[in-house]
Amino acid sequence: MKNRVLKLTSFVLLFFSVLLSFRVSLTVATGVTSGDNPFTPKAYLIRYWNNRIYKVPRPQFLLSKASPLTAAESASFAKLASQKALSSHLDSFCKSAKLFCFPDMSSSFETHDQNVNFATYSDKNFTNYGTDRVGGVDAFGSYSPEENVPIDTFRRYSRNSAGHGDSFTEYAPEGNVISQSFNTYGTGATGGEGQFTSYADNVNVPGLKFTSYSDKGNGRLQSFSTYSDNANSGDQSFSSYGKNGNGLSDSFLGYGDNSNIIGSGFSSYNEAGNGGEDNFTSYGLESNVPENNFKNYADGGNTELESFSSYRDQSNVGDDSFQSYAKKSNSTEVNFANYGQTFNEGTDKFTGYGKGSSNQDIGFKIYGVNNTFKDYAQKGVTFARYMNTSNDIEARLASHGKTVNRWVEQGKFFREKMLKTGVVIPMPDIRDKMPQRSFLPRSIASKIPFSSSTVAETKEIFHALENSSMESIINSALQECERPPSLGETKRCVGSAEDMIDFAVSVLGSSPELRTTENVNGSRNKIMIGSVRGINGGDVTTSVSCHQSLYPYLLYYCHSVPKVRVYEADIFDPISKSKINHGVAICHLDTSAWSATHGAFLELGSGPGKIEVCHWIFENDMTWTIAD
Repeated sequence: MKNRVLKLTSFVLLFFSVLLSFRVSLTVATGVTSGDNPFTPKAYLIRYWNNRIYKVPRPQFLLSKASPLTAAESASFAKLASQKALSSHLDSFCKSAKLFCFPDMSSSFETHDQNVNFATYSDKNFTNYGTDRVGGVDAFGSYSPEENVPIDTFRRYSRNSAGHGDSFTEYAPEGNVISQSFNTYGTGATGGEGQFTSYADNVNVPGLKFTSYSDKGNGRLQSFSTYSDNANSGDQSFSSYGKNGNGLSDSFLGYGDNSNIIGSGFSSYNEAGNGGEDNFTSYGLESNVPENNFKNYADGGNTELESFSSYRDQSNVGDDSFQSYAKKSNSTEVNFANYGQTFNEGTDKFTGYGKGSSNQDIGFKIYGVNNTFKDYAQKGVTFARYMNTSNDIEARLASHGKTVNRWVEQGKFFREKMLKTGVVIPMPDIRDKMPQRSFLPRSIASKIPFSSSTVAETKEIFHALENSSMESIINSALQECERPPSLGETKRCVGSAEDMIDFAVSVLGSSPELRTTENVNGSRNKIMIGSVRGINGGDVTTSVSCHQSLYPYLLYYCHSVPKVRVYEADIFDPISKSKINHGVAICHLDTSAWSATHGAFLELGSGPGKIEVCHWIFENDMTWTIAD
């Protein structure tokens, strides 16, 4: 018995000695401290780097993006992913893995009897709020200002109210990835007024939804002033807005002005309305690539008045679609004045416009170029001046000159000759405006579907409801990742650091080196270029650039394009002459496949294939090259 105990004790001591030796070897090999678990996703990433990449130091920049999950959490969530059960644990998954997820907004039955005045308020769930109110005014001032991913939901707000006023001033200004939805807002309301002033101005990636807004309303006034001005890359939708309304008055003034790639959708807007009036004035003025779709707008309306004045004027390109607009209406008057006078041709499509209506009056005065009228009503339509000749286009181009530059931030693109010591140039805002997220470990990322064919499962996991902001985010990322590569491009979207390493190694070999701009100092200011070093001796080189995509977990669009040069440059304050940054820039020498409307040509002039174009690597983006 004694010998058996001694043998067992010796075995246990030997086991723990081997385990300790293994842990020490891991610590030496990976740099993980003795207090860290060697089986965490971060420790695994370090070992993966050591096995895949030789002679190149591990970049802390990449390690900082590793999943923060513990070893136990990683194993648990990987198991849930395999069992297709992550959706039931989304909240804990998002918090533990540091992901970007919208919270599930449960219904709130909070009501109020007195007027309210919200100042500097955010993340509020308004359900059944203001319902059946008689009179009074609710005011929202400085609501959700300068927030990253604010989420506000208005459900059944002011429904069936009478003479009740709502005022939204300074709503979500300067926000990032804002998501606000108005469902059954003012539905069945009589009288009263809803005002949106300075709504979502200067925001990045807005997602704004109006569903059943003032549906079946009576004599209610809605106005949108400076709505989404100076916004970037977002989407607004108006569904069943004013449908079945009586005597409604809607005014869009300064909507989406100076915005960049904003899409607005109007579906069943004022459908079957009676005696309503809509005014679109200065809508989409001086914007870049606006897209507006009007479907079933004012269909079946009676004595409706629609006015479009200076709509999409002085914008770049743009695409408007009018489908079944004012169809089967009665005594409808639609006036287009100064509509779509873009100096870089856009596209307007009119399908089934005014068809089947009676006593209509549709007038086009100084209407823009490149428009398609299909299945259009033959009576009651007048064209005072229709700009579709080369003389019109040339005159407009001459009058606007270089004003096209307004949509491209100064310094976002520059010529290679500007990368010289002592040259002072503007630097754009290179700050990362994406929500903070981490990579997923490959053991989990590989089990989450990432393709348009399985997108329903992905949406279920991340609770992306139909027509929600999360659904739009997922669809947009998949669309970009699945598009065919451009001429000479090699591309891959990666959601784990291991996948990024594999792609870099597949293009560059076993010793790629990762580079990124050191910090964000100098953003939106003048900078002076210090010493400059060209990678690969300044010759044309192969590189892999990785740019963030908006997605629940950290997702990068990585690609390699031919004929580039990569530079590192010290950056100085031009006044104090002190060093403030160390930047990485990439210069594309072949731009022949780029669009003529690319922002680089809007800023620098010229066109595809005529000049090279350089840009900085922004915060949290990166480029890989062969180590030198």
